Amino acid sequence: MNRIHTLALRLRIRHTPALMAMLFIIISLTGCMYPQDELKQNQAPPKEAVRNVQAAIDQYMSETGMLPIKNSTAETPVYEKFHVDFAKLGREGYLTGIPSAAFENGGNYHFLVIDEETAPRIKLLDIVTFQKINDIQSWVTAYIQSNGNLPSGEQMYPGFYQIDYKRLNKSEPAIRSIFSGQTIQAIVDENGVVFADYGIDIMQFIQKSGKSDFDAQFDLRTLLVDGSDFVPVKAPIYHWVNKEPQAAQP
Repeated sequence: MNRIHTLALRLRIRHTPALMAMLFIIISLTGCMYPQDELKQNQAPPKEAVRNVQAAIDQYMSETGMLPIKNSTAETPVYEKFHVDFAKLGREGYLTGIPSAAFENGGNYHFLVIDEETAPRIKLLDIVTFQKINDIQSWVTAYIQSNGNLPSGEQMYPGFYQIDYKRLNKSEPAIRSIFSGQTIQAIVDENGVVFADYGIDIMQFIQKSGKSDFDAQFDLRTLLVDGSDFVPVKAPIYHWVNKEPQAAQP
């Protein structure tokens, strides 16, 4: 909008009612609408897109006996593993276009298939959180290689620690939970692997459900997945210990 006003001043447009009305229309059609269009995929969880892609993979599997997913390795974490193959769905007529929320179309989410062997479901991986954790991982890895020890701070769970960003000469990135909107932190385990800590989100899900009689080996991340359209990006396994979620090694 500032560019439009500046142009008007440079051309010394006389502020007649007709010209002012025209200028208002130009501003409305350009500067004021563009940011909304640019950010449309991030304004709200893309529930309709999730439903449409779910319907497409259900139909695809019913007719072909297979899932339209990209290859992955056995080492790929469960909540990063099976990406939807939009090219295959489009090529074979199961989708008319890639959702605007999808990474493949400039959006902020990877569309994943989970529970692929039982009842396949579509969930979303938040790319913003994924990239922030990867950035922190690169800092931690470089520090360990140079110093031979962890840039660790206070212990958060047995074997998991806060990250001392001062030792990394970095500012702590702001990581927003896709589940609650709250700021969460990155933690590092004794092997130097960085995770996002969703303990507070899991606790809120448990408090809302009123259930707390979990089996000792139950993976509490399941609560976040079953209660939303998202997967917990770069999260460790959590178990219920002393009436609290506790991060654990696999």
